This record gives sequence, structure tokens and C-alpha cells, in this order.
Amino acid sequence: MARINKISITLCALLFTSLSITPLSHASEQARSSASQKSHQAKTDRKKRTSGSKSKTTAKAKTTSKKKTTLKSKSAASAVSKTASTRKTRSPALKTASVKMVQKCSVRKGHKKCVNEEVKPLTIADAHKARVQKAQKTAMNKLMGQIGKPYRWGGTSPRTGFDCSGLVYYAYKDLVKFRIPRTANEMYHLRDARSVDRGELQSGDLVFFRTRGRGTADHVGVYVGGGKFIQSPRTGRDIQITSLSEDYWANHYVGARRVMTPKTIR
Repeated sequence: MARINKISITLCALLFTSLSITPLSHASEQARSSASQKSHQAKTDRKKRTSGSKSKTTAKAKTTSKKKTTLKSKSAASAVSKTASTRKTRSPALKTASVKMVQKCSVRKGHKKCVNEEVKPLTIADAHKARVQKAQKTAMNKLMGQIGKPYRWGGTSPRTGFDCSGLVYYAYKDLVKFRIPRTANEMYHLRDARSVDRGELQSGDLVFFRTRGRGTADHVGVYVGGGKFIQSPRTGRDIQITSLSEDYWANHYVGARRVMTPKTIR
């Protein structure tokens, strides 16, 4: 009887142990499965978030690049349009400034006829040339006004008369920036004057001669064009215009100097 009770107690204990272990194992398995599901779900959510953020970044980058491209194209188009408009607006002004109309009239057989002619504006070279020509004309007018007046040694005034260098001094002293010397030889060696070949003589150039064999030059005149020069020759003679081709002056000619240039005239 006692042995039967021990067996029954042992069976009850085993049954109780199996019943208590089974729910625990089931619970642990369920906990493990739910944890794995949660981790898997978290990984999935992270992937979705990452892919979503990447797609958003890519979309933003594409949108930004498109905007930049559009802005660049618009700015380039506006620059081109501005340049075109500037050219359009400036071109008439430039044309107006470059072309000047002058009316010239002439009378023939009692009828007056006027014609409009285009006059181009002076360039810098033309302006310098015009200044030199004006100075040359002034010098020529002063010289021509002395024709017929007597030679006077050392003279520099229309009231008393002139010697050769005194006539040149009177004509140029107020037209050039440098000091005009008082002798023909000093004029010939002027640093501010430029040497000129005989074939390139212009109105206003100084022509030099050696008539007495003293120094490089002892006589000076002023070229007036056409192969002629104005001079105050010697005592007993008046101021006159003489041809350079005359034998005496051709044989005693030593050279020419140009004193009136754009750099030297006032």
C-alpha cells in the first residue's frame, strides 16, 4: 500500500512539472517570435525612411539643378536682349556723332543751288595737322607783311627792319614753345627743330645757306612753297621772295629745319 502511494506521488510530481514547463516554453517561444517580428519591422521602417529621405534628397537636387539651369538660361537671355537693345539704342547716336551735314551753296546764272555734304569729324592726327597749318598760316601772314621793308643788321622789328635771323625770330617767337635764337647758325643747330630733306619741304620750314664760309650756316630764310623762300638778303636790299633753284642759292644751300610740329607749337 505504501509503495502504491509513492508511485502515485511520483507520477503527480512529474505531471505537474511537465505542465508547468510547457507554458513557460510556449511563452518564451512567443516572446522570441514577437521580438524578431519587432526587429524585422524596425529594419523595414528604417529602410523605408532611408529610401524616402534619399528620394526626397534626389528630388530636391533635381529641382534645384533645374531651377539653376532655368535661372542661367533666363540671365543669359536677358543679357543678350540687353546687349541687343544697347546696340540698337547706341548705334543711331554713334551714326549721328560720326556724320555731320554741311550745306554748301553756289550761284550759277543767277540761280542759287545748295547741296548737303557729309563732313567727317577730325581725328587726333587731323586735329594736330589743323593746328600746325593754322600756325604756319599765321607765320606766313607775318612774313608777307614785311615784303619790301629794308634789310637792317640786328633788326627784329617792322619799325626798323630786319636782318635774316631777325625776320625768322619775329615770325616764330610767339608761335612755338621754345626760345628762338638770334643767329642763323644757332637756328640750324636747334634741338627742338627737325631736319628736313629738300624734297620734303613744307611752308614754314627754315632753309639755311652758307654764304661767307663762317660756321655751318650764316644765312636763313623761310620756305613759302613752290620752290621759293622769303628772306632779308643783305644791306641795300629789301625783304623779298627768292627761288631756291637760282644758281647762287642752290650752290650755297646747306639744309632745312622744321620748327613747327604738333609738339612744338603753342
